[in-house]
Amino acid sequence: MEIRILSVGKIKEKYLSDGIREYAKRLSRYCKLSFFQAADEKTPDKASEALNTQIKEVEGERLLKYIREQDYVIALAIDGKMLDSVELAHKLEGLGVSGKSSIAFVIGGSLGLSDAVLKRADFKLSFSKMTFPHQLMQMILLEQVYRAYRIINHEPYHK
Repeated sequence: MEIRILSVGKIKEKYLSDGIREYAKRLSRYCKLSFFQAADEKTPDKASEALNTQIKEVEGERLLKYIREQDYVIALAIDGKMLDSVELAHKLEGLGVSGKSSIAFVIGGSLGLSDAVLKRADFKLSFSKMTFPHQLMQMILLEQVYRAYRIINHEPYHK
């Protein structure tokens, strides 16, 4: 299975880069993992709704360039479906069994994902009703994908 992580913006904090690198190393025995980062737009304080929409659209266009036709796209969205770790494992396993060989997880910028990206998504996944920094979300996502592979392979992992 190929797991592609598409995100807006670069990881700036060393502790997040270190955590992402650690989970990428752990995942290397289960899947092929790759990262694609679209440039983020500066969002001025107190920007109008129209400007926020425009920024999301620009970032969305950049993200869509990384999505391939064969990708099963899972958009991280606050209004997506919440799954527990076992359900996520079943979802990933089911995609593999059904012949999907490439999953693209898409993480938006500080304003979220554009409508165009959400429409392209095959599944919308929510980790919480809370908002998380998009850089931190990458590490949380990788930890959960790693946990899912441990579950799929009936391997122990701390609870």
